[in-house]
Amino acid sequence: MTRILLAPDKFKGSLSAAEVARALADGLVSVDPSLETVCLPVADGGDGTVDAAVTAGWDRVAVTCSGPTGEPVDTSYARRGDTAVVELASAVGLELLPGGHSDALGASTFGLGTVIAHALGSGVGSVSGARRIVVGLGGSASTDGGAGMLTALGARILDADGNDVARGGGALRGAVQLDVTGLWPPVRNAVFELACDVDNPLLGRTGAAAVYGPQKGAGPQELMYLEHAMRQWAHLVRNAIGRDASGIAGTGAAGGTAFGAIAVLGAVAKPGIDTVLELIDFAGALAGADLVVTGEGSLDEQSLYGKAPIGVAHAAREAGVPVITVAGRSVIGLDRLRTHGIVASYALSELEPDPRISMRDAATLLRDVGRNIATTLSPVSEGIS
Repeated sequence: MTRILLAPDKFKGSLSAAEVARALADGLVSVDPSLETVCLPVADGGDGTVDAAVTAGWDRVAVTCSGPTGEPVDTSYARRGDTAVVELASAVGLELLPGGHSDALGASTFGLGTVIAHALGSGVGSVSGARRIVVGLGGSASTDGGAGMLTALGARILDADGNDVARGGGALRGAVQLDVTGLWPPVRNAVFELACDVDNPLLGRTGAAAVYGPQKGAGPQELMYLEHAMRQWAHLVRNAIGRDASGIAGTGAAGGTAFGAIAVLGAVAKPGIDTVLELIDFAGALAGADLVVTGEGSLDEQSLYGKAPIGVAHAAREAGVPVITVAGRSVIGLDRLRTHGIVASYALSELEPDPRISMRDAATLLRDVGRNIATTLSPVSEGIS
């Protein structure tokens, strides 16, 4: 019996990773019912990370937190043993901004800290606390250097009058002190890992504000404010912990959230897809697989640098398992994909060139792709044997 491991990422704006996998599986078995399909959706550390863990057998824990601008958000994290997987995007992400309206100066990571606190056992009604916290950093709505996250975990950020400053990156321009003495004991005893794929520092032309601020709605004046705020924040953190971490590669990730986590929480950053593959035991699922099918909405140059399909392909290649990619659209030729262990590539745009229709009918088109893969499976297998 041929065993096919279906490990796609989401098709953003169209289908979740689990829905992509299921549509492909339906198409495959409609042609050959003897095929064994195993659905194991993946993510690269952004939205979908918790869902990937839950699909792989982790427990989902529901929690309510403050969204990026303070509105209540119902979210969840994944839990297994003493490890919790927390997703920034589902708590304070860009897509959670009310009405889609950005608040570049006021958006905060406070809600992320609330979710982390719950996972650590500090939330009301939470289970016994996790001791390893994995944070997926993709999709941030704020540029606050992780300040909101830290205040939710017990730190205080004070102005010249000794009052707590308001949430959001903009308010940090008026901050004069970071007090970490009130950090909850579970925070100090936990190990933090960041699923992070960027190497930007906190400050400067390649920093959190300059590079990612415009994506969050910041105009030229707001970018100047945020850069000043991040410099002030870096100064306060240095005074509090005794060292300057602002130049560490990756501290600019998620509006500088990585900076607060690395500098104050001692977090270690790791590639997002590698982290997710370890959490879902992708290596174990590969055992006995004859083929892996992976993909994402857009397979492009950015995909080659840390995105889910290439990470899946590399892991499968190491295990000697051939890989097929499926995308909504693809601008990467098969010759280049072959260097990553990919033997065939399909794009929904080849079946439906209108992107709006393709996104609307993605499930139907993916079932068609699954049928196409099933009918050509023998030639593909022969070509890689």
